[in-house]
Amino acid sequence: MDGAMMIGFLAFAVACSAAQDGENQPCTNAALAGSEWRVQATEDDRDRLRRWRSAFVEGLTQARAEGHGAAIAAEGALLDPDAAIPFVDIPPGDYRCRTLKVGGAYLSYVAYPYFNCRIHKADGKMHFTTLDGSQRPIGILYPDGDTRRIFLGTLQLGDEQRSFRYGDDRERDMAGILDRLDERRWRLLLPYPRFESTIDVIEIVPGE
Repeated sequence: MDGAMMIGFLAFAVACSAAQDGENQPCTNAALAGSEWRVQATEDDRDRLRRWRSAFVEGLTQARAEGHGAAIAAEGALLDPDAAIPFVDIPPGDYRCRTLKVGGAYLSYVAYPYFNCRIHKADGKMHFTTLDGSQRPIGILYPDGDTRRIFLGTLQLGDEQRSFRYGDDRERDMAGILDRLDERRWRLLLPYPRFESTIDVIEIVPGE
């Protein structure tokens, strides 16, 4: 953690401590762990995450207006901003992922076929890696309370073999929210990505 991130983390810890019922009680480990993504995230990405629901509604409104209402309805909970159920963390393993791009200046609705992706733990963190496809989000899933995880990562393109480090290239940075739709299905919401769409919705289901 660099100096600026350390200062931000310490500032959060002090504020959290002061907020405990007006007493100088220490924050819980869970609260401090849940702050890590805020320390790591750029200001632009914190703003994108705050506006995730606006991006979702905006994208859906445009796509429906341009004739994609039936396709959206057919996806059910996947394209319902309020469909998330109580969160249970996603287990490490191999998964199938499918990206739907909703809203945007070019095509207002595109649903891509499944590709391979992976959830794995390394260095004490949970990682999401897209294994194939021409646009491959890769990054870390940070704890954020009991309802979701926050994704901070970068976009790997084409035949690139290595990804940028998050924060090195703002055009490649990605920020999103992982929530749960049912016992074996999650989705990753990526509001206002730099390329093509208003929101990317990635369905994540266990690999076969």
